[in-house]
Order: sequence, then C-alpha cells, then structure tokens
Amino acid sequence: MADYDSNRLYRAPADVAGAIDQGLRKYMLRVYNYMALALIVTGLTAYGVFSASTVTDPETGRLALTGLGATLFTSPIKWVVMFAPLAMVLFLNARFERMSVAGAQSAFWVFSGLLGLSMAMIFMVYTASSIAQVFFITAAAFGGLSLYGYTTRTDLTAMGSFLIMGVWGLLIAGIVNIFLHSSMMAWVTSVAGVGIFAGLTAYDTQKIKEMYYEGDGEVVAGKKAILGALSLYLDFINMFQYLLFLLGNRR
Repeated sequence: MADYDSNRLYRAPADVAGAIDQGLRKYMLRVYNYMALALIVTGLTAYGVFSASTVTDPETGRLALTGLGATLFTSPIKWVVMFAPLAMVLFLNARFERMSVAGAQSAFWVFSGLLGLSMAMIFMVYTASSIAQVFFITAAAFGGLSLYGYTTRTDLTAMGSFLIMGVWGLLIAGIVNIFLHSSMMAWVTSVAGVGIFAGLTAYDTQKIKEMYYEGDGEVVAGKKAILGALSLYLDFINMFQYLLFLLGNRR
C-alpha cells in the first residue's frame, strides 16, 4: 500500500498540488458516501426486522413477539443473529485482497445488513424518539471528530495504537459481563467505549487520508475507499450503541 506524504501538497507545483487536493477530496467523499449508504442499509434493516418481529397490544401498548421475532431473538437462532456480523468481518479480512471492487462493495452491504439484523433489538429496548436523538448526537460528534482527524497536522498514530488496545479491553469486558450481568460494569464499559471510538474516529480519518495516493488505479482506489468506509462505519456504530446505553430512554 503506497504511503501518502501530505507535505507534497506544499512542495509540489501549484497545478500538481491542485490535482492531488482535488483527487483527495473526491476519494474522501467516496469513503463517506459508502459509509452513509451502509448506515442507511443498517437502519432500514433493523427497523424492518423490528416491525416484522413485533406486534403492539392495542390495550396495554406493550410489544409482543411474532413467530419471526421468537425465532430470531428467543430460539438458538439468536446466536447466529448475534455472531453473523463478526463472521462476516472475519470473512472480509480473509478475502478482501482477492475481491473485486464490486465484490467488496457487495460484501460491505451484506455486512451492514447483517449488523442491522442484529441491532433490531434496540427498537424493542429503547423508544424510537431516543434512538433518533442519540443518532443525531452521534452524527454531530462523529462529524466534528472526523473533521479534526482530517485537518490536524498532529500525528495520531501513537494514540491510535493505544485506542486499539482499548477496543480489545472493551471486547473482553463485554464477554465477561455476559455472565456477570453487572450494570456498573456495563456503565463503565459504555463510558470508556464512547471515548475510545471517539478517538478512533479521528485516528481512522487521518489514516484513511494518508492511504490516498494519486497514482492508484481504479481497483486499488476503490478498495481503499471501501476499507476506509468500513472503519468509519464501525466507529460510528459502536459510538452510537454506547451512547444509546448511556442516554437512551428505555420502553
């Protein structure tokens, strides 16, 4: 993967620097468009599965599971629903280099749909208004953090290495808490998760920017954009879920 020297923009002739800058903007826009489309797929899938999986009791206003909902969320199938996105990430990591751009795009959309399936449960736990509110809070925070990562001249590599270690800590704590059911551990993990994925948003944006190289062909540039979009998409989704636990209103 070619390294991108941001100082080239200041050393190169004006016409070359302008072409590089225009290419970088086009590349970053492509990354954000992929990410936005993946979020739409996830949101529509989550709400569609929720709608098909529940009915509302007209007298009490409480939700009840349909046959589909019982199959997806109370039978052993729930483990497939829960771990299918992780399996898809492992598949992407193993096969990404050998995929075409179209294949990588398709795999990304499938992954975002599977994650939407696993996230349908949030509509059963939290009110729709609080989900929408937390989504916009996350979007505003993400936008500011990503802008910082794009514009800062500070090297965030050291911070990124530390934050990635933090992600492993969150994963271990989450697995442990499946068995402990500790509300305090869940709260502490959520606070830490918001901070970690906020930092990763800035770090990943800078890394994606530095991955850009104006000499890349369409295949390499397209796959870089998809990989970058996947990183930012995961940052957004994780930050949203942790904020929802902290700020969301339960049904």
